[in-house]
Amino acid sequence: MMTEHAVVIAGGGPTGLMLAGELALARVDVAIIERRATQDLAGSRAGGLHSRTIEVLDQRGIAERFLSQGKVMQVTGVAGIPLDSSDFPTRHNYGLALGQEIIERTLAAWVHERAVPIHRSLEVTGFAQDDTGVDVALSDGRSLRAKYLVGCDGGRSLVRKKAGIDFPGWDPSLSYLIAEVAMTEEPAWGLHRDERGVYGLGKLEDGKRVRVVLNESHVRQGDEPTVDDLRQALVAGYGTDFGVHDVTWLSRFTDAARQAACYRERRVLLAGDAAHVHSPVGGQGRNIGVQDAVNLGWKLAQVVRGTSPESLLDTYQAERHPVGARVLQSTMAATALNRGDERTKALHAVMSELLKLDEPRKQTAAMLSGLDVHYDLGTGHPLLGRRMPDLDVVTGSGPQRVFTLLHDARPVLLHLGEPGALDIAPWADRVKRIDARYAGVWELPVLGAVAAPTAVLIRPDGHVAWVGKGTGRGLRDALRAWFGPPIAP
Repeated sequence: MMTEHAVVIAGGGPTGLMLAGELALARVDVAIIERRATQDLAGSRAGGLHSRTIEVLDQRGIAERFLSQGKVMQVTGVAGIPLDSSDFPTRHNYGLALGQEIIERTLAAWVHERAVPIHRSLEVTGFAQDDTGVDVALSDGRSLRAKYLVGCDGGRSLVRKKAGIDFPGWDPSLSYLIAEVAMTEEPAWGLHRDERGVYGLGKLEDGKRVRVVLNESHVRQGDEPTVDDLRQALVAGYGTDFGVHDVTWLSRFTDAARQAACYRERRVLLAGDAAHVHSPVGGQGRNIGVQDAVNLGWKLAQVVRGTSPESLLDTYQAERHPVGARVLQSTMAATALNRGDERTKALHAVMSELLKLDEPRKQTAAMLSGLDVHYDLGTGHPLLGRRMPDLDVVTGSGPQRVFTLLHDARPVLLHLGEPGALDIAPWADRVKRIDARYAGVWELPVLGAVAAPTAVLIRPDGHVAWVGKGTGRGLRDALRAWFGPPIAP
């Protein structure tokens, strides 16, 4: 008999793990298929989390698990031009330096607490979908049945290819080698640029071994790099290979930029690198993948449970595809600025001066950190479609942070007006109503202070779906659109 799940996720990296956790919070039967036998990664890959991703984790009550293991610092920048976000109106006005393996292990532990099965040493090899579900073929010959399949299986996504989803974009203009090695000679520490791009040599945590990032003289892709390739790239960039030996990790990446034409084909969806690939410059890929998952999770849960129609899934594409497109654009711009020819150096100098000014700095830093994401939910109050600030409100049970109200991934109507107004009884099984007081300033990154609302309807992903300005006008329409029809009295 075929094993059944409501949702099967192909890929157990950060995006797949976050999505599984979101679905489990909504009590959806979900399983992960992961090709790796463990959560181990080759090499001590650098990693990091941006402000909005830390906020998203805080909305689920797990941010401290990551903060306690990493180093809080200003990580946002463009092509080596630092962008300080320490004056942003958020509790997390910083980034977090934390290795990718630790990020994955911490997410995997959270998912384990939610009893999500992870089927390891397996891959999805194919699928067939019909009007009621998807038959998912596995590499061991077994099959699973699911209502939905989500491809979180990386840039070479088999799920995307089998679904017939186009992946348009730009071929690479550069390829890089990244490695962890030992060297007999003292290397030239730090970064330098030539006409094609960046070279870098830095100490690993043990203070002895070296992390190497090298721009290759000719674009290479697809082939597994060799130690000879590494030596040649060192000689081309530095005039010597520094006696490189004991290569424990060696990989290649490019600045190819591609995005899935659509994020959904009937009962198959894409998230993370399966939906968009780009240069890793700026570290945005992991972050927008996690944010893809948080946008999709609650919507998919409502559709699976029959609370909302399948058309709700169309908003995933509508909201997240523009975010991915913008990341492709910003990483291509940063790659161009990283070149070291004289004309690009002049442009880099001009950009450095421009980004010292407050408004360009704030706009660019908010974009790169994910704090300025604005979903188009129509005209109205500036909060509409933007992230809800983590205010300190006073409720009937005492002081609370807004993010604490989102720990169980349920929507919240935060009512700050006269008690008793705004009846949401027909949605009480789905939406929490919280009566509270707040006397402080409402402030958003880049925009600054905005008018204080009397109520806000907050989606499980932390974005504002409706804003009240003294009346309940439009509230029932927003409740129906986002959280399904009312229960009949």
